[in-house]
Amino acid sequence: MSELLVDFITSLDGHASGEGWPGFWGLEGPEYLEWLGKQPEATYLMGANTYRLMSGFAAGVPNGQDEFRPEEEASVDELTQASKVVFSASLEEPLTWANSTLVRDDAVEAVRAMKSSGSGLLSTIGSLSLCRSLLRAGLVDRFRVVMFPVITGATGEERIYDGYPDVALEMIEHRTFDGRIQLVEYKPRVLEHPPLGVPA
Repeated sequence: MSELLVDFITSLDGHASGEGWPGFWGLEGPEYLEWLGKQPEATYLMGANTYRLMSGFAAGVPNGQDEFRPEEEASVDELTQASKVVFSASLEEPLTWANSTLVRDDAVEAVRAMKSSGSGLLSTIGSLSLCRSLLRAGLVDRFRVVMFPVITGATGEERIYDGYPDVALEMIEHRTFDGRIQLVEYKPRVLEHPPLGVPA
C-alpha cells in the first residue's frame, strides 16, 4: 500500500508564497538543499493551478526574473523527471510537461485507489484545495511542513490552513537546517470535535 505525504514549504505565518519573494524565500542553505536532494522517489499529486504554475517554470524563467538561481533550476529539473498525476476537469490532453498524467475522476477516490493498489510514496506539491480534500478524507499518512524564518504579513499569498478541519498532530520527526529552517513532520488525525469538552 502506498503512503501519502502532504508536504508544504511555508513562511512562519503559514503562507505558501509571497509576492516578490524568490523560491525558498531566498533563505535556503546547504544543509537544507542536501536534505532536499536526498528525498526518496515519489509520484507527485497536484491540481490544475499548481500544474500550470510549475509547468510554466519548467518551460522557462518566470516573468520579472532574469534567470533561475541554481537551486531553483535543480528543483524544477527534478520535478520534470518525476512521475506526476494531475487532477483537473479543465486541462486538456496531452499534457505538455513530461511524465504527467491527467486524471479527470474525483481526486479523493482516485488517490484512495492509488494508495490501495500501489507500493511507493505519493506526495502532494502545492495544491492547497487538493491537500485539504485528501486530509478531510483521512487519506494522509504524513503531514510535513518546512518553515522558513520569515513572516510575510504584507506580501504573503496562499494561506495554507484556511478551511482546514481541526486536526490532531502526532510528531514523528523534527529537524533544524542551517540553524534557521525548521522541519516538523506529523501523523495527522482529523477531529470531529475538540478532544476535551468545555466544563459547564
